[in-house]
Amino acid sequence: MKALLLKEFRSFFGSPIGYLVIAIFLLLTGLFLWVFEGDYNILNSGFSDLTPFFTIAPWILLFLIPAVTMRSFSDEKKQGTMELLLTKPLSILEIVNGKFLGAFLLLLIAILPTLVYVKVLYDLGLPEGNLDFGSTIGSYFGLLFLMGAYTAIGIYTSSLSDNQIVAFLLSVLLCFVFYFGFQGISTFPFWGNFGTTIASLGMDAHYKSISRGVIDTRDLIYFISVICFFIALTVLNLKNYKK
Repeated sequence: MKALLLKEFRSFFGSPIGYLVIAIFLLLTGLFLWVFEGDYNILNSGFSDLTPFFTIAPWILLFLIPAVTMRSFSDEKKQGTMELLLTKPLSILEIVNGKFLGAFLLLLIAILPTLVYVKVLYDLGLPEGNLDFGSTIGSYFGLLFLMGAYTAIGIYTSSLSDNQIVAFLLSVLLCFVFYFGFQGISTFPFWGNFGTTIASLGMDAHYKSISRGVIDTRDLIYFISVICFFIALTVLNLKNYKK
């Protein structure tokens, strides 16, 4: 599996994809946080706080991660190399995990430079160092789990079609539903007391919970369950394809 992981990771930097994903993510977050006027501009807010970054990052990643994962299995099918991949001395689960971890590693590299924002806010705080590290660390932790869930969804949709555009659109749709969809429909009045339960099915509630700096096992179990669920669906789909 390690060889497949490294091969997948290198393939991102063997083409413009890896560089574009990192550049686009850093460019968009940088513009929203430091240049564009608006609610997300940290300099205008007057607070030494990274909350704006952790608010817009899930929405930017909602499009970037599907763009990264859409080729994972779709490209294999289109190029006719899927059968060759499935004959390798690896289990289907190992193949899926290799694809998943390769994409996740690229995304991890994309967010690492944003740690510079922490240093900048640390220096700009009055007094210097006036930064809530507990909330910041919790938010980064939550963002990693959210990225894992998005990646698992993207890998799954990539296994459904040999068309990368279809895989991309399905991934964006599913990520949107799981991140905001449940939160959105939970506000409908006919749910009554079940509104909170409906909201808890979405990623947004658990992401915000972790971002407060308190690690609740229920939030961790939720994200791990979503990741394992979509990885299991991908394995099942590939087993059916192999037949």
